[in-house]
Amino acid sequence: MPVTFVAYGDESDAGFRGEKGYPIPEVAQTQPNYIEGGTPGGGGGGDRHMLIVDRDRWILYELFAAEWNAGRTRWEAGSGAVFDLSSNARRPEGWTSADAAGLAILPGLVRYDEARRGRITHALRVTVRATNGHVWPASHSAGGRGGALPMGARLRLKASKDLSRYPGYIRAIFRAMQTYGLIVADNGSDMYITGAMDPRWNNGELNPAFRSLTAGDFDVIQLGWR
Repeated sequence: MPVTFVAYGDESDAGFRGEKGYPIPEVAQTQPNYIEGGTPGGGGGGDRHMLIVDRDRWILYELFAAEWNAGRTRWEAGSGAVFDLSSNARRPEGWTSADAAGLAILPGLVRYDEARRGRITHALRVTVRATNGHVWPASHSAGGRGGALPMGARLRLKASKDLSRYPGYIRAIFRAMQTYGLIVADNGSDMYITGAMDPRWNNGELNPAFRSLTAGDFDVIQLGWR
């Protein structure tokens, strides 16, 4: 399915390795929850991310500000990025992705099943209110606020943080923050961690637990690494 990029077309991928388009399911035009925000076709505000995985070919497709334009009968997006999941290749220097840092979103999401399993073995995506440039592995900047962290900065929850009072699946999330850390991926709400959409999440437990953490509970580990 061809996608028309209306904001960052010169930094977007038209498709995978010469192929044209993104494999957007037709039902995403009319059914909810295919696009971040839940609105059918992606109407309304917000980042409206759409993430699509081709499991057979190990390809990840990600769109920012995805929306079905019914009047023009076409999919539009602010930007789009395609990642070969068999490779660690970085975006070209200066290019954005569906996240402002130029990083893939999917690998940094918290997923319900891994949290319930009790072990998360990867870093998590985090947003902050403002950023200042970017450092490797990020490839794109979206701000120059003095004293702010750069895109791509890595944070880690302090080992001294007592996690004993939290439910087990939340402890698993916080242990991942202590072990693998957070990577600054976009501007947005301060210290905001994103999870994959799943109706089994209990926001009545999650939100108070996350609000109990402060920026002072984290150390800045690296401002870029190779």
